[in-house]
Formats: sequence, structure tokens, C-alpha cells
Amino acid sequence: MSDTYNTFKPSGFHTMNSYLFVDEPEEFIKFLITGLEAIELNRTINENDGSIANSILQIGDSCFMVSQSSNSYPAMSSSFYLFTEMPDYLFKKAINAGATAELEPMDMSYQDRQGGVKDCAGNIWWISKRLVQRDYQD
Repeated sequence: MSDTYNTFKPSGFHTMNSYLFVDEPEEFIKFLITGLEAIELNRTINENDGSIANSILQIGDSCFMVSQSSNSYPAMSSSFYLFTEMPDYLFKKAINAGATAELEPMDMSYQDRQGGVKDCAGNIWWISKRLVQRDYQD
């Protein structure tokens, strides 16, 4: 690894991490906790208007951040690839928490079992389990 990226990273953070701006962060965070079993580690409230300035969440071994969107930082959607031992279970849990189905879980030709959901902020979550214990490039 290049020395460029050899620096301290807080527990749960990696070299690259997601930072999401959403219109309704309270609703989005509730979905993450209820539907994807996220844990909220920290929340900072904007003193001027009471909005969520920053929330740090963790899913599995990965941390990411969520903030209230603004004129300077408008809401934007993204896509995430989420590895889990139980893709069917987590797919159903996300649907029950308000997500919409993009793809019912199925075994894929690239040897993942995968389903997809879209959350209330328009993000797509590919919920996957690797069916073989080897890398994609093998």
C-alpha cells in the first residue's frame, strides 16, 4: 500500500468510506437500524436548526456517515454492495422496514446469492453472500 494512505483510521473506518447526504436523515437512519441492522455510534446536531449535522453508523465491520442535505450539499443516491451470511433474511427485513424490491434474492452466475432493495432515500443495496470462498478475480 502506498504511504499516501498509511494513516490513522478510527475503529470501523477504512481507507474509503461512504458519506451520504439525505433529505430526511431521521427516517433514513431509522431504516438503516431497523432494516439493515446498523448501529448508530454517534450523532452531532446542528445548533442553528436542530438538523443532523453528522451521524456515524456501522453495518458489520464498516462505518459510514449520514448528514442532512442542504443547498451546498444536496441529497444524492448511491449504490452499496453489502456482504452478509443471510441475504434472504436481510432482504426481507429491509422490505419490512420500508424498502422496495429491486431484485429478489437468487444465485448469480458470478457465484453470489444476491437480492437488491431501494431505500427511502433512493439508495440501492445489493445484499449478497459469496457462495464460494474465493475472490472474484480467481
